[in-house]
Amino acid sequence: MEAQVRTELFDFVVENYLFGDLSAAPRDEDSLVERGIIDSTGVLELVEFLESHFSIEVTEMETVPENLDSISNLTKFVLGKKASIESVH
Repeated sequence: MEAQVRTELFDFVVENYLFGDLSAAPRDEDSLVERGIIDSTGVLELVEFLESHFSIEVTEMETVPENLDSISNLTKFVLGKKASIESVH
């Protein structure tokens, strides 16, 4: 599941922010903001994608770099959110 989530996040970033340019693709730990891949508007688009694609809710307090600023952080965040949803059901 982790590899699938990471791949889906990576593909979304490359397609939507880099317009398919794999040569500019970030490594898992690269900061998406520091590399200039996403800005504040990009973060909003990313949150919309996370909520619709992974069926999770992202609160305003969760929109922090620790959760959203790299493919690695995003993967951990999504997996954590999905695990907490599954433990409720």
